[in-house]
Amino acid sequence: MELFDFAREYLTDQNEAMKKLITLFLNLVMEFELEQQTGTCRYERSANRTAHRNGKRDRTLKTKYGDLVLDKPEIREKAFQTIIFDRYSRVERALENAIVESYIQGVSTRRIRSIVESLGIEGISADTVSRMAHELDQGVKEFLERPIDVPIVYLNVDAVYLKVRNHGRYVSKAVLIIAGIRVDGYREILGLKVTDSEDEAFWRALFEELKERGLTGVQMVISDGHKGIQAAVLEAFPGASWQMCLVHYLRAIMRNIPVKSQDTFRLSLKSVLFENKGDLLEISEDLHYQGYYKAVGTIERFLPDIQNYQHFPKEHWKKIRTTNLMERVNKEIKRRARVIGAFPSDDSLVRLVGSIIMDINEEWVTGKRYLSIDAGFSEYCQRQSSGLSINPVEITEHV
Repeated sequence: MELFDFAREYLTDQNEAMKKLITLFLNLVMEFELEQQTGTCRYERSANRTAHRNGKRDRTLKTKYGDLVLDKPEIREKAFQTIIFDRYSRVERALENAIVESYIQGVSTRRIRSIVESLGIEGISADTVSRMAHELDQGVKEFLERPIDVPIVYLNVDAVYLKVRNHGRYVSKAVLIIAGIRVDGYREILGLKVTDSEDEAFWRALFEELKERGLTGVQMVISDGHKGIQAAVLEAFPGASWQMCLVHYLRAIMRNIPVKSQDTFRLSLKSVLFENKGDLLEISEDLHYQGYYKAVGTIERFLPDIQNYQHFPKEHWKKIRTTNLMERVNKEIKRRARVIGAFPSDDSLVRLVGSIIMDINEEWVTGKRYLSIDAGFSEYCQRQSSGLSINPVEITEHV
């Protein structure tokens, strides 16, 4: 595609133009890989040849712009290897495995049956499903147990709730995704936990497990109002603080306000929480006057923990006062899980969610820096986590 043609098409249909551009680029990537694996360029005669080309076949790749049809090369003497489909196939295999596992265990719906048929899977055995699961589980296990090598300044915990089959009935379980912003400013997904209990003992065990893998440097933990998390943070990370996610805080308050009054109070609360305009206690008094006592209780319960983010560099505030960095992760998990409806087991759930977060984490740690963290603040965080003495001047300068 000529650049001028691409520009013209981009003006009329951006999505289609991007599909064509990405298709062109990925085909070129595979052509380069093919040259490396055969030892020669197209039509070249060379003593360095190690294999022969054997045509191409169509291969579909799902992207946010739609399905791309790529020209995957074939090699006569061996299998052609490409990095392009690795991440895609891992998640798709996990999704396929969960669907087929549901089907075999007799928990499928008409929708799952039609999906299984569309995958071209007929007469598949439980042993085959088990082998598929084992292969995927190994990769996810290694990812979730890997050492945490870079200090984490801000730790984020957010939950997605999914249905799982449990002794013949379906229950909702919390899938907790733990992510952090590293001392170098990059994001990293550290792990996941499936749980139906979120008491203090659970959080202490979770944090200790992360520390055993090498987690250090934590200055603040951001989450919603999980039961027991505040106490666990103080115990597991001495000197660190807990920040109630302001988006979750706002939602928790609004749930206790009648619909007829929500618009007025929502605007006032947003102004106080996100623009630092107004007085939260005045809003609380107004709510109390109107008899919305549960909303007042929610405001007061988390009041000490909604402005901890302001003790850190101001340029970080917008990204550390909520768990919004997890938004894309949660959306992708829900999108994939919607196909299944309900998982046949916890293992099946971890298999799929683990595959998804592995892909997203790869984008995070190799993509753009999420926060700009200067050398002084970075050194301060590392010294504090190491138990070294800190000059009060340093705190004033860097926090």
